[in-house]
Amino acid sequence: MESDLSLEFLRVVEQAAIACAHTMGQGDRHHSDLVAVEAMRKVMDTVPIDGTIVIGEGERDEAPMLYIGEKVGIANARDGRPPSGGFPQVDIAVDPLEGTNLCATGTANAIAVLAASERGGLLHAPDLYMEKLVVGPSSKDAVDLDAPVAENLTSVARSLGRDVDDLVVIVLDRPRHEKLIADIRATGARIRLIGDGDLSAGIAAAVVGSGVHAVMGTGGAPEGVLTAAAMRCLNGEILARLVVTKPEHEERCRAMGITDFKKIYRAKELARGKQIIFAATGVTDGTLMRGVRFFGDGTRTSSVIMQNDPHQIRFIDSIHVAPATDVKIRF
Repeated sequence: MESDLSLEFLRVVEQAAIACAHTMGQGDRHHSDLVAVEAMRKVMDTVPIDGTIVIGEGERDEAPMLYIGEKVGIANARDGRPPSGGFPQVDIAVDPLEGTNLCATGTANAIAVLAASERGGLLHAPDLYMEKLVVGPSSKDAVDLDAPVAENLTSVARSLGRDVDDLVVIVLDRPRHEKLIADIRATGARIRLIGDGDLSAGIAAAVVGSGVHAVMGTGGAPEGVLTAAAMRCLNGEILARLVVTKPEHEERCRAMGITDFKKIYRAKELARGKQIIFAATGVTDGTLMRGVRFFGDGTRTSSVIMQNDPHQIRFIDSIHVAPATDVKIRF
């Protein structure tokens, strides 16, 4: 990826966010996800790349668009245009609407998101659960996925120059986390339980001043790879291990080239590319980004674009102006 594609990918997540924001609060999570996928797929074919979806909406039989292995970008456009010139080969991980329930209910922290890297730069993670521990730059060398909760939180607190009871840990509110929640509370640390959106939580954990110091628990493996891409840009860390408990889980791992089912991955192994781009646009208001706002003469979006080469983080507030002659821009 020799050219700077970050603003191209910004357009992709912006349009996906705008599309599903129209469905916000309507209670239909499947419809919200569908319109996000359709919008993202349409814009993706205008990006000057030879792209492959490595993490998407599922296998081809389960997803008509943005399925794993699907070819995207101008080099593979399906609108009849002949490709001209060479295009960079890019692997792409997408979550057109991270937090479908959040969007359907109008709850905070729904986002449209993607990560991209040169070919082979993102782990082809099967759609399984993954144990995760996400921390920011100060704590990235202080934690161990197999360490007791109390030990990890003591280490995080020490690295931040805080007491354990100053910490805020985000955990998905799931029955499987009952013991984890009890262990965290026993240390005196505070917990923020969330219904969905552990990717947004992971990003917040790596940003100083967000009020989040760690994310713990089991969530989706695809979201783990997206989180790792963000960590590569934010200098944070994710420790993760696939939850492989059935023979069919092993088969799915092997199909994606994974044979060590006990391996603990770090960010540089989940997102090992030399050039990483991470792009996200808020759908509903969240910790780091505001949600999509509609007004009479256009639409306003809040996004973050991150890269590790060149290493930069950009927060972008965009006004998408309606096609009219008497438009009034509001700040």
